[in-house]
Amino acid sequence: MVTTQASPPSAQTGEPSARQVAGRRWRSARGVVAVLLAMVVVAVILAALRPTTSPQGLDPTSPKPDGSRALAELLKQRGTQVTVARNAEDAAYGADPGSLVVVTRTERLTNDDLFMLSNRQVDLLLVQPTSFALDELAPQVRKDGSVFGGADPGCSLDAATSAGKVAFHDSDTYKVTGAATQCYGVGDGSARVVQVRSSSGTVTVLGSTAPLTNRRLTEEGNAALGMNLAAGTGASIVWLMPDMPESGTGAGQQSLSDLLPFGVKLFFLELLVAVLLVALWRARRLGPVVAEALPVVVRSAETVEGRARLYRAGRARDRASDALRSGARERLVPLLGLPRGRAQDPAAAHEIVTAVARRTPYDETYVGAALYGPEPLDDAGLIALSDVLDDLERQVRQS
Repeated sequence: MVTTQASPPSAQTGEPSARQVAGRRWRSARGVVAVLLAMVVVAVILAALRPTTSPQGLDPTSPKPDGSRALAELLKQRGTQVTVARNAEDAAYGADPGSLVVVTRTERLTNDDLFMLSNRQVDLLLVQPTSFALDELAPQVRKDGSVFGGADPGCSLDAATSAGKVAFHDSDTYKVTGAATQCYGVGDGSARVVQVRSSSGTVTVLGSTAPLTNRRLTEEGNAALGMNLAAGTGASIVWLMPDMPESGTGAGQQSLSDLLPFGVKLFFLELLVAVLLVALWRARRLGPVVAEALPVVVRSAETVEGRARLYRAGRARDRASDALRSGARERLVPLLGLPRGRAQDPAAAHEIVTAVARRTPYDETYVGAALYGPEPLDDAGLIALSDVLDDLERQVRQS
């Protein structure tokens, strides 16, 4: 007895197996997967290269790379007294009227702290403030975005012009409504350094920490800009380096945009561009219309009845009457010896009406109302219009 081994169903039917289908799908999608993985790798590298801020960042007593001890020492050598305040109350009431308060780490300030600073007659230097701090201390200034790199002053502010080009690295940009001095601008009208006047004094907003930190102080004109802005016009300054507030007192007043690092924002931008490119790549281009034979033959009467039912269901007497009149004109124009293009030409309406009236016993008013009149008020009027058009066509054919 001879036995034969049955072949798989896919081999019998000629259909691809599940493994073949999976392989085909993987080959078509591996390009997209590779692009997404490359974007993830780039985002991770950018996040790794971005320097992290320690709790002592911008602290004038910290010798760490992101501290500001070097700038504080330069200010002291210049004859400027630097007083460090660890809370907003000490900074607000410890500063003499008209002196300068350097406000750092605004995400650690509460609403009460911001209100206290806004009501003191002092000048303020806000270093990379949050959106909440800007709303309270400089409401005419709003954050616009982030840029990377150095820039020239491009303004008349003495503190900026004497410093020259500055290496800001990662910096926030700002736009201002009303009168203001804008320095180190960006092409879209925003700037890295802005200075505005308020009822309490002058408010200067610095979009980068680079001119104040130990790591970046020796680059370009960073030291000059940091000293010029921090020294202000007085012989003493108060440097507000707030401690972390206690739990439940409103710590971390940062918007979602403030919390997202620059690398993460760039990753989402790259992801959006990649999605658009993939959509364009995978999109189906519409080619020319291809005539295809119908699987069944449909009688013209059935098509007319079907369209009539649709018009009736939608109570579209206007479209139904337009279709009846348009069809009647298309059939009448050749019988009248006129070019077919005149049938749908509004300028030829008088010519068509006159020609039909000559071939029928009806006057031009009657014919014009039938071929170009308003829509019927009800279904009975639509049926009457159909009868009138049939009568006109019959009269023209018989004449």
